[in-house]
Amino acid sequence: MFTVRKALAATAIGALTIVPLAACSSEEASDTVDAATSSAAEAVESEPEPAAEVDDLTGVDTAVALDPGFTGALTTLGLTPGVVGTATLADGSIRFPITGGDVKYWEPGTVDPYVQGEINHDGSGLSLTAGETVVELINFDIDPGTSLLTGDVMVNGEEAAADAVLFDLDGRTLQPLATGPDNTAILQGTEVKISETAAGLLNSTFNTDAVTPGLLVGVATITINTAA
Repeated sequence: MFTVRKALAATAIGALTIVPLAACSSEEASDTVDAATSSAAEAVESEPEPAAEVDDLTGVDTAVALDPGFTGALTTLGLTPGVVGTATLADGSIRFPITGGDVKYWEPGTVDPYVQGEINHDGSGLSLTAGETVVELINFDIDPGTSLLTGDVMVNGEEAAADAVLFDLDGRTLQPLATGPDNTAILQGTEVKISETAAGLLNSTFNTDAVTPGLLVGVATITINTAA
C-alpha cells in the first residue's frame, strides 16, 4: 500500500531531482524540501475526521433479512437452513451477535470507502443441511472497506476452509448512518451475496451446480453499541 509516509518521501525526492543540488544554494534546496513537506502535510490534514467512530465494538448484532430468491433456491436444492452457536433465526431474518472489532464512518462522498474497520461475529453462523450432510458457515468477519465477509467452513464437524471469503457485500444500497435506541447506531441496506468461493464449496459438497456466485442472500442491518 502506498502510505502517506512513502508519498512524502517520494515527493521530496522528486523535488530534489528536478532541481539538482549542485545548481542551487543550500537555502534554495532547504526551501524546496520544506515546500514538499508542507504540501504533503496539508494533504494529510485535508482528510476529514470520521462522523462516527467506535474503537472497540461490544455488540449488538448483524441481521440479514433473507431474500425469497435465496430461500427458494435452498428449497429447490433440498437444503434446510439453520443456525449455529449464538445466531438466531426468526421472522425471515438471521442474526449474528457482534463480538468485537472497530468501525469508522464518514459522510458519504468525503472518503472512499466511507465505512472502514472490522466487525467480528465469533461463535455463531449459518448451517445448511441435506440428509446427513451438514455445512456450517461460522465466525464471520465483515470488512466494510473491502466489501467482503470472511469466515470458517465446517462440513460434518470437520474444517473445510478457514478465513475464506464467503459472501460479497454490495454497499451501493447502504443507507446513511442512523441513530437507534439504547445508545446504538444502525447501518442498513447492504446486499449480501454468495461469493465464488462459497458457491464452489457448496456445489461440490452437495453435488450440484445450482449455487451461483452473486446469488442474493439478503439485506443486512448492522446495529452497533455506541456506549463507552
